[in-house]
Amino acid sequence: MIRLALLATAAIAGATAASLPASAQDIRPLMPTDGTVLDVAAEGSTTRVPDLALIQAGVVTQAGSAAEAMQQNSARMASVIAALRKAGIAERDLQTSAVSLNPVYRNEDNQPPVITGYQASNQLTVRFRDIAKSGAILDTLVRQGANNISGPNLTLDKADAAMDEARTDAIAKARARAELYARAAGLRVDRILAISEGGMIGPQEIIVSGSRRSAFAAADTQVLPGEREVSINVSVRFLLK
Repeated sequence: MIRLALLATAAIAGATAASLPASAQDIRPLMPTDGTVLDVAAEGSTTRVPDLALIQAGVVTQAGSAAEAMQQNSARMASVIAALRKAGIAERDLQTSAVSLNPVYRNEDNQPPVITGYQASNQLTVRFRDIAKSGAILDTLVRQGANNISGPNLTLDKADAAMDEARTDAIAKARARAELYARAAGLRVDRILAISEGGMIGPQEIIVSGSRRSAFAAADTQVLPGEREVSINVSVRFLLK
């Protein structure tokens, strides 16, 4: 996408500024009076293979009493955590994200709701860097009783280097387009006056989710990382002479 603005040179700029009240002139950005200004918008991008996977693994249980629902939930989650540790997931990559206990109601026409039991939920965030383990970990979670699973979300552990590559690509594209317009107008690119960074599009994620154990009932689940694009938008103001 290219946005082009050719602004008039010294005479028009001076006349416009002179016609404004003093307060308005004070806040106008300083513009060069010895050339033509060109604004170019460009998008730069790069690709990376995801190197970080995150899975939300939850256990949801329901029982007649709150204590029973929590006890069942705690026992099943303990099995899930033990299996993850055995699979090589580090302690720093296991984090409880939510624990809840809620009454379950029966609703009947023209009758107040009646509590029939309680539902306990425990959600765990699992993080690991070996994407190839994703399928095996999903299968392990299901076997151990996780029944509310979302993921894996495949992303980048450290995206800064990729973002810098995208920035470099964006500036190179902006300059190449500025050179093209300058040649077409019989001018040359003198220098850059300003650079502003717009929206970033970080590494996109693959998201696979399921709310029941049957969603991952088959063994040997395969997860392929593929490539993800990182992109950024910049606006660059050039001075042409």
